[in-house]
Amino acid sequence: MTEPLRRSAILIAHHDSAIGRHLEQTLASDGHEVTFVSDPGSALHHARTNVPDVLLVSVALAGREDLVFCRQWRLEAQTRLVPLVLVSDHADRESRVRGLDSGADDFLGTPVDRAELLARVRSLVRLKRSTDEMDSAAAIITTLAVMIEARDGYSEGHCHRMANYATALGRALGLGDADLQALRRGGFLHDIGMLAIPDSVLRTKGPLTTEEYRLVQSHTVIGDELCGNLRSLQAIRPIVRSHHERLDGSGYPDGLRGDGIPLLAQIIGIVDVFDAITSRRAYHDEQPASQALDVLRRQVDLGWRRADMVRAFAGLVQEGKLGGV
Repeated sequence: MTEPLRRSAILIAHHDSAIGRHLEQTLASDGHEVTFVSDPGSALHHARTNVPDVLLVSVALAGREDLVFCRQWRLEAQTRLVPLVLVSDHADRESRVRGLDSGADDFLGTPVDRAELLARVRSLVRLKRSTDEMDSAAAIITTLAVMIEARDGYSEGHCHRMANYATALGRALGLGDADLQALRRGGFLHDIGMLAIPDSVLRTKGPLTTEEYRLVQSHTVIGDELCGNLRSLQAIRPIVRSHHERLDGSGYPDGLRGDGIPLLAQIIGIVDVFDAITSRRAYHDEQPASQALDVLRRQVDLGWRRADMVRAFAGLVQEGKLGGV
């Protein structure tokens, strides 16, 4: 059964009860859950325990001189990301600029046009939901990254380095913001499937048996399936599944070749090799960056990596544009 969508919560703080109640009724008729208060203290008190999706506040309550309330709203941990709309009968340019400078997201003049009010509130609710999603995803990613590092014996900061190296290379290759965000998240979570691999296998000191090696390889498919359950992680699924593929088809899990390997997965594959060599691991001490680059160049000769991508990455390292090297 599909879970019903949560009704958006709108908080109205207005000094004029007639205008405030009119706004309340208009928004409630559009399906929003609306709370009306008549002073700024009550607005903050309510928001601390029942965080709204949007706040509409009159300029008179916000503090006409310097809009103190807006600044306080942005300082509160619970409300700093909640969209704030100033409502005023003085909708001149100076008032709008002062309000936006003080932390407001939008400005409505009175009398308020019903269609405009509803459209703007719906837009800001979508913004708030998107912000909530990103906030939750960021918390999930950070927590899982720590768990992965703790279980797999990586040196501390491995996931942060992976994210930084990958986005630096992506930026050097001219990728857009969406791809850079996917690289950052993918850097943290590329090995998320390792959480399902038994400790007895991860902590093995000597060579792995054929069965154990296949089990470790399965972390790519397991990780892809885990990410499939979170809408916010769909963009990193190709990274998680394919970062161990090689251009000549000798990689895993799918034996992809050439351009059949997702570009972002190729980037993560390159920086993963680099970090594995330049970091202390259970099976070796950290090695200099020059040695890691030599390994990547040999992998180009073997037909495993793209020469232009390795060349771009080497340039970043040699120019000191890669943090932590």
